[in-house]
Parts: sequence; structure tokens; C-alpha cells
Amino acid sequence: MTSTRVLIIEDSASLALGYAAQLEDAGHEVSLCETLAAARRSLLAEKCDVVLLDLQLPDGDGLTIFETLGEAAGNPGVIVVTADGSLNRAIAAMRLGAYDFLVKPVSGTRLIATVAAAALQGGGAKEADRPKETVTETAGTFHGFIGKSSQMRAVYRTIESVADSKATVFVTGESGTGKEVTAEAIHAESKRRSGPFVAINCGAIPENLLESELFGHVKGAFTGAVENRIGAAKAADGGTLFLDEICEMDLKLQVKLLRFLQTGMIQRVGSSAAEPVNVRIVCATNRDPELEVAEGRFREDLYYRLNVIPILLPALRERGEDIAMIADSLLTRIANEEGRKIVGFSQASEAYLAQHSWPGNVRELQNSLRRAVITGTGKQIDIVEAPRGAPRVTSPQATLTAPIPAESVTTPQVTASLPAHFDFADMTLDQIERMAIEQAISKTNGNIVQAARSLGVSPSTIYRKLDRWAD
Repeated sequence: MTSTRVLIIEDSASLALGYAAQLEDAGHEVSLCETLAAARRSLLAEKCDVVLLDLQLPDGDGLTIFETLGEAAGNPGVIVVTADGSLNRAIAAMRLGAYDFLVKPVSGTRLIATVAAAALQGGGAKEADRPKETVTETAGTFHGFIGKSSQMRAVYRTIESVADSKATVFVTGESGTGKEVTAEAIHAESKRRSGPFVAINCGAIPENLLESELFGHVKGAFTGAVENRIGAAKAADGGTLFLDEICEMDLKLQVKLLRFLQTGMIQRVGSSAAEPVNVRIVCATNRDPELEVAEGRFREDLYYRLNVIPILLPALRERGEDIAMIADSLLTRIANEEGRKIVGFSQASEAYLAQHSWPGNVRELQNSLRRAVITGTGKQIDIVEAPRGAPRVTSPQATLTAPIPAESVTTPQVTASLPAHFDFADMTLDQIERMAIEQAISKTNGNIVQAARSLGVSPSTIYRKLDRWAD
């Protein structure tokens, strides 16, 4: 096997020699440069696979080396080595195309593992040889997305440009805008696409089990741990790990996630041994992460470690003609699944599609179309006639039988409220929970995000329950 050629750009002789010794022991070929000028000459003169880059150099800013990489022999992966106080500049380097960054002091295990991974990523298929799904004027599709609005084209271009980096991606946007589709698209565009894609919902797993789900556990670590189990991080080794609803992670576990990101090592619950893991992290939230940091619910250092490449997904109502394209595609699929022959939308429905604000985004649109297909009788569907609103609770014995359709949550017609001295006798927990959710939706005039915040749950929890009640 051909050894990896590593160029170390570091003006501290002791550090450079230390890195070189560790890498040479691991079988790599190493060259050293103390200045930017020497590094540029080396990059233009001979091919290397990996560049280990210090940002503080005697003759300038290490970031300027990226100007030379386009002319360099080969396509080297760049690993930035930085001090804690320079994290913002390290993140800037990753946005310029660096593969990863390491924080001083760097452990030998972490250094060798990162260099090996960077070499593998840089030595994969050339861009021209990689089959890519592209956006076309006629189809407007991209890895599960439908639409060719300027907002979505910008998202597609970002996904393409960051796919082969190891930089963490932080996807934000309202519920139902396609955050997991974004993570899957990044994985499919990357050289990791032959590896596993593992998704874990940090808001759907109880706090006491989330660490085990993420990092794994050993037999006997806790009650119910009857066998050894690898976690999502290890299962995604060589691929992509998607952490959905990241802002709902407990603060104590956030510390362990940060350590994992900094070291590349995991430790299973109940084990004293650390294991190396090579994964690309994509995370997502429908909350405002900066607000979560400001209010003390999310660690600032973890946020900056994750928010290297931010992607903000536009709401469906902001995507113009994409709405009709998505609706046509979903209608065809749903009609086939339900065994209906549908030729399209009524004129009123087309107007409704364009005018409705779609607070639940694509998920709400999909539910509205499925309901219209199931309940409709003609060859054209009319989603305007979908039932709306919920019954007012007038007595303790009231039976909650009419669900709140997803598309109704933007209107003030949701009027469920609790009378004074309400008695929960003879009611099931599910009925009580439903009443609380309906009242919260009513009080926020159909704003699911605000309703979820008032109840202390995630918006996706409310959407899942609305979907279940609508069945």
C-alpha cells in the first residue's frame, strides 16, 4: 500500500518534529516547512496527500495557503491545528475547504486517525468521476428534494460544496422543511456515501437512555443492559451521523458530545476503554440555537464546534412555485399508494395551495393531500373542503372525537379551552394530553412552535400526535 505523504507547516520546531515522529512511526512520509513561502514552493513542486497547517506563521496568516491549493499537485486534505483561542479562525478554515481541525495539544491517536481519514477522503474518486444528482430546469430534483426556487438552489449548491469536508453541518429551519433530507443529501454527495448513514432523534429518546443510544453500552452497565451494544456513533463509523433535534440534548450529555467531537473517541456506558470513531456529523434543530445558548440550555462551546457550516432551510411558504411542484409529485405518489385515479387539483385547490401559509411545511402539505385523496370522490381533489377546527370542551364527559387537521393550525378557529374547576375524572391520559395540546394551539393562534414551547415539548412531538389523531 502506498504511504501517505504529509506536509507539516509549523514554525515551532518541537511541535513539528513531534508530529513528524508520530506520523513516521505510523508509516507516513513527512515533509516540514516553517513558513508560508516554503510551503507554497513545496506544494507546487511535489504531490502530497495531507497538509497539517498551523495558522500562526512567521510570514503571514496560514489561511492564505488555500490560495495556493488550487495550483497544488494532487488534491491534499488540509487539517488545521489550532489553540483554543483560535477556534473561530479554524472554523473559517473549514469553510474555505479544510477537512478538519485539531485543538492543541493534539494526542497521537487523534492525529494519526485524522490524517488517515483526510488522506482517504482526498484520495477518493475525482469530481468528474462521481455520479451526481443535479438540478435541472425541467425536473427540479436533488437527492429527495423537489423544487428549483432560488432559495433551494442555494441550499443545493451549499450541500455540493461541503459534502466532502468533515466539517460539521448545522441545519436549521421550521418543522417539516426537510432537515433529515438535507443530511441524507450531504451523505449521498460525499465520498462517505458507501458508508452508513445513521440518524438519531435527540428529542424522541428519554434522557437516561440517550447516552447509551449515542455511544453504546456494555453488558451490565445498567438495569436492562443484558448484552453489549454499539451506539449510533460507532454504527456510523466511516459514514455520517445525523443528530436531529440537537438542542433538546441534556446539558450533561452535551459535554460528552463535545469531548467526542474534539477527540474522535467514544466511551460506552459502563466501559473504561475509549474507541476511535470516524464519522461526519450533521445536526439539526427547529429551535433558534443562538437563543438556546443565550438562555443556558445549550453549551456555547458545543454550538460553535457544531456550527461550522450553517444551512438554513426556507419555509415552504417562501418557496413560490416550488409548492405546486411538490404538491404534484406528492399527489401522484399518494394517489398510487391509495389506489385512486386522480387527474389533478380543482381550481380552488390550486389557489389554496398558493395562498395558504403552510406552517407545517412539506409535512403539513403531505398530510393535507393524503386526507383529500382518501376522502375525495372525484378525479380532481379539493383540499379546500378538508375539515377544520376542533370541538369546544363543555363538560367533563365530553368525548374528543374530531381531530385537528394539520392545515388548520394557522387559524384561530381552534377553540378548545378548559372551563373553570375542570374535572378529569373518567378521562384517559391520552384524552387529557390531547386537550392540553389543543388548548396550547388555540392560545398561540395555531403557532405550533410557540405551543410546543409553552408545553415544554418539541414541535415534532405535536406534529406526530396531530398525525396520529388525524388517522
